[in-house]
This record gives sequence, structure tokens and C-alpha cells, in this order.
Amino acid sequence: MYLVSIYFDEKTNKRIQQYINAVAEKSGNKFMLDGNVPPHITVSAFETRDERAAIAVLEQAVSELQQGELQWASVGQFFPYVIYIAPVLNEYLHGMSEKIYRSLSGVEGILVNQYYKPFQWLPHTTIGKKLSKDEMSMAFEILQNSFGVFNGEVVKVGLAKPNPHRDIVTWEI
Repeated sequence: MYLVSIYFDEKTNKRIQQYINAVAEKSGNKFMLDGNVPPHITVSAFETRDERAAIAVLEQAVSELQQGELQWASVGQFFPYVIYIAPVLNEYLHGMSEKIYRSLSGVEGILVNQYYKPFQWLPHTTIGKKLSKDEMSMAFEILQNSFGVFNGEVVKVGLAKPNPHRDIVTWEI
């Protein structure tokens, strides 16, 4: 599995990392920290046997992208064990997702995950993962007391492997 993710400016990274750290500290669940998962939003997930072809097509697609602004406005969860903060799906974010999808889906041997196709994708920034019921309650309490709507800038796109997170290549935009 490969992930295409967007990364943020320093101020945004710091704020999101504070949420991740607070949830890890209070819950004792260090999955995000132990896995070296940086603040990000995954815009595509796919399978391929030809990493070089994927890198080439992504490099072309990313060269046509620009930095843009996002606004995180809510907290949510994927049952049973993921808590996240969600950005507003604006034109910029949707356009980026669609461009990456069109680029990857046009390459023989690349299979895009069904949950990352246009209009089947739920953009989110994971704050805690593999949380038990009690850890999830603690995470919600932390975010209820600390989360507020905020804006941030997208400044990079990366191709990575998950579990643990390992960047293969990143591109400044």
C-alpha cells in the first residue's frame, strides 16, 4: 500500500502535533508517535508493483499543484478506534484529490483504493489510532477542551508507505 499525502506549514504542523501529543499522553496510546506519523491528510491510497511509475506520474501531477489554504472545522471518529480532525472540503482540496486520482488511475498496474476516489473520500487528519473505548473517550475530552476552528497552508505532497510511516519522496509545492 502506498499513500499520497499533503503536508502543512510549520505553524499548522505544530498545532496538529500538539493534539496528537496530548491524546497520546493522556490516553497512553502512543501508536501515532511510535509510528512516526506526521500531521497530514492522505489524498490517495493505492497498490502497485511499479513504484518508479507511480513516482513519475505523481511528480508530473504535483508539478501542476499550488499551495493552498485549508480550514479544520470539526472532530470525528472512524469506529471503532480512530479519532480525527476534519477540514472543510473546499475547491482547492477537492481539485487536488481529483488531480491525483486522475493521474494515478490512468496508469496500468495502479489500483486506487475505493475510499480515495472522487466523492468517496472523507478528508481527515488522524489524531489518534487504535484507541480503545476508554482511550477514545479521553481523546474526545482532550479535543473538546482544546480544539477550535483553524486555518493552515498545504506546502508539500508526499508519497509514503504506512505502518510505520516512511516517506519515499516529498515535493514542495
